[in-house]
Amino acid sequence: MTISAYFSRAGNRRRLHDGPLGVCIDAYAARLVGQGYRRSTAWRSLHLVGDFSRWLACHRLGAGDVDERAVATFLAERAGCRRPQTSDRSTLNKLLVVLREAGIAAPPKPAEVNVRERIFNDFARYLARDRGLAPRTIIRHWPPVRLFLQEAGVEAIDDFARLDQAAIIGFVERHARDHSPATAKGLCWALRAFLRYLRRQGWTSIDLAGSVPTVRRWRQTSLPTYLSPEQIQQVLTGCDRETPTGRRDFAILMLLARLGLRANEVTTLTLDAIDWRSGQVLIDGKGRQRVAMPLPADVGAAIASYLRDGRPRSGSRRVFLRQDAPHVGFATAASVFVVANAALTRAGIQGFAHMGAHLFRHSLATALLRSGASLTEIGQVLRHRDPDTTRLYAKVDIDTLRQLGAVWPGGRP
Repeated sequence: MTISAYFSRAGNRRRLHDGPLGVCIDAYAARLVGQGYRRSTAWRSLHLVGDFSRWLACHRLGAGDVDERAVATFLAERAGCRRPQTSDRSTLNKLLVVLREAGIAAPPKPAEVNVRERIFNDFARYLARDRGLAPRTIIRHWPPVRLFLQEAGVEAIDDFARLDQAAIIGFVERHARDHSPATAKGLCWALRAFLRYLRRQGWTSIDLAGSVPTVRRWRQTSLPTYLSPEQIQQVLTGCDRETPTGRRDFAILMLLARLGLRANEVTTLTLDAIDWRSGQVLIDGKGRQRVAMPLPADVGAAIASYLRDGRPRSGSRRVFLRQDAPHVGFATAASVFVVANAALTRAGIQGFAHMGAHLFRHSLATALLRSGASLTEIGQVLRHRDPDTTRLYAKVDIDTLRQLGAVWPGGRP
């Protein structure tokens, strides 16, 4: 695909090819087509690239001189005579990627990293390599660790030597009530991991992880929320499977409702993970688990319908893609949460504290329990590593639990 698909006049095509950016303009147009941009959007993007090319020529710059600073300078000058569009910067950033992939523009200069950032980067590699944590879990360590270093006044590695128990306990006491008990536990969890890392590096003389107080939070004090089979069917029926988006959302909801997948497991599902011949799907779960699960016929049919009649053309191997350009996989699991939340709202289901993907997982576990499945079997379906996690669902069977309750003197059990 070349720019001739967007510009019928030879003069326009000649100006784009003759300018400093003419060496990459066809590759840039092909990228826009490959990512699924509409003709009108691609035409506007190419016009902007043409303006940028003329600006480079006026400043006696070539394609090899293009970098983030040149893009920012051009957009700032252009804003003085034309109203900027919100997509202008991302349009030129795509151009910069094309130039760098072709070896025309220089690679980005590494950003200057201060001492704290270097510590964070090394800590992240430690968590990934030695602790086996996923990137989304590692990110949760940053806010409490950054806040701790800021309040402790750590500016260099030598400053860690003056940390003591009083500084750690005081930090936890100041911030334990900032948010919920669960957030406070996460703060302590991240701080312990960081202090163990400091001791491992030899930056503290003693292991201060034991100085972090424990935040009390009683487990399994509430009943799991779940949908009835009728409500599940109501949510599935609410998807408009005559549209590509409806077919995609229906396939996502089927994976949540029938297999009990987590939102992130749906997000990261790839085309290569589905074995259509054996009727299995390979799931990348928590803790680097890779588990082959059976693919029920109705779930497979929903996915096949989306792949055949709803999925945009894309080079991405993710199963579920954005419907709007660029047609790439979901950036985070939050997109699956949005799909689930919208489906529940559309079905008129209200009154649940958490209106997202995990509600379908709770519902599947509850349905299995009431159909006679044991907690061990439920744990295998949900891929729980800790049996205590599955025991949460034992509280759903209120009638059986009532038989175990002791009779209160003079009253009812």
